[in-house]
Amino acid sequence: MNTRTDTAPRPAAVVNAEIRALLMRRGGLAPAERAAYERLLVEWAQAVRAEVVVAA
Repeated sequence: MNTRTDTAPRPAAVVNAEIRALLMRRGGLAPAERAAYERLLVEWAQAVRAEVVVAA
């Protein structure tokens, strides 16, 4: 997972792949995995916004 704050966000597709991999695990999300999932969602949203700005 990306924890960098001083560089450009990772591409949304990369973050999305991590989210999908996390959700594919059996047995649901443990509390630590849930926190990672929530951080990935925030990172994904930032990446999407950055990609839209670049495209505009």
